[in-house]
Amino acid sequence: MNLILLGPPGAGKGTQAKMLIEAYGIPQISTGDMLREAVKNQTALGMEAKKYMDSGQLVPDEVVIGLAKDRIAQPDCGKGFMLDGFPRTVPQAEALDKVLADMGKKIDHVISIEVPSSELLGRLTGRRTCKACGQGFHVMFDPPKKEGVCDKCGGELYQRDDDNEATVSNRLKVYEDQTAPLIDYYKAKGLLRPIDGVGAMGEILDRIKAVLG
Repeated sequence: MNLILLGPPGAGKGTQAKMLIEAYGIPQISTGDMLREAVKNQTALGMEAKKYMDSGQLVPDEVVIGLAKDRIAQPDCGKGFMLDGFPRTVPQAEALDKVLADMGKKIDHVISIEVPSSELLGRLTGRRTCKACGQGFHVMFDPPKKEGVCDKCGGELYQRDDDNEATVSNRLKVYEDQTAPLIDYYKAKGLLRPIDGVGAMGEILDRIKAVLG
């Protein structure tokens, strides 16, 4: 079973990915992991990607597609795979379709974990970190016993710059702008499986499993 996992920041995609790997025994393939692995192994594509990464540029689509092709050809993908964070755009999705067709493979399901923006804002802006020991808390899910004070060392809790509302709203908008066309693309192909991403993690996993059959 070949899957693509979509979901905005804060949707719980990472947690679901781990549970799906265990449930179905297929590897999770993320763009970051692919890039790091190829650079570590000093493959031709890895060295090509490294040039862009070192200069702070985005790695071109053709390099990322090449890395995806190499990764999907590995023996552990024989029973299937789950792509996470890729494709990000319609041109990448089209290129992926072509690569898979050449390999005699195809995408079976595109799981889209959907959570209202207001809920995502609460999840993403609720993180607090201790200045002294680095312990993490969350005002909704894992609050400290005393507001603003670390349970572990008594240090002061703060909100990281990238967790403030303006930054989070921008991250969500970028995701929305990038991914909306992708959702339409897979919907037109009859592959999109929208999943309600609100609720306990186990409940959300059951919803995904029900769709996958």
